Amino acid sequence: MMKRVLDLFLVVFAVMIFALPGLVVVALIRLTSRGSILYWSDRVGRHNAIFKMPKFRSMQVGTPAVATHLLNDPDTYLTPVGSLLRKSSLDELPQLWSIIKGDMSFVGPRPALFNQNDLIALRTQYGVHELMPGLTGWAQINGRDELTIPQKVALDVEYLQCQSALLDIKIILMTAMRVIMRSGVAH
Repeated sequence: MMKRVLDLFLVVFAVMIFALPGLVVVALIRLTSRGSILYWSDRVGRHNAIFKMPKFRSMQVGTPAVATHLLNDPDTYLTPVGSLLRKSSLDELPQLWSIIKGDMSFVGPRPALFNQNDLIALRTQYGVHELMPGLTGWAQINGRDELTIPQKVALDVEYLQCQSALLDIKIILMTAMRVIMRSGVAH
């Protein structure tokens, strides 16, 4: 219950800070590429339930629905502003809607794509699937795109075993630092 209250408080705070940058992103996407502003991907949530997660569209229309690292030359699929959106993590802003809706939390394991069977299986094996997925998480501040799937799951298990309000606050603050420094983003 406390985590949900913190999530909703942080959403209000984030909307106040990121409303204007969000409008700029909307304009940039609209002006530089065809297609919708938002991309809705099928993600795996708590108890392995599938939900629709929004992101600002950073990839061209028609890009295969796979993890970016599985694409041959992912840079060729980026929109003109896609690289900027990903490196700045501004593409993640619409996920505030998923937090409001209750599909996600601010902190938890990043929601897997519906077809990341190896990641889903390992998380289920270790009980991580019982957690609400997050906008950020322990794995994101400890390597993000640079981690292998077993490394991500090991960090998710650490979070599962040690979760607390103080750890969540630490992860949020460390995420802000990683985003500002743009560290750990491969694509």
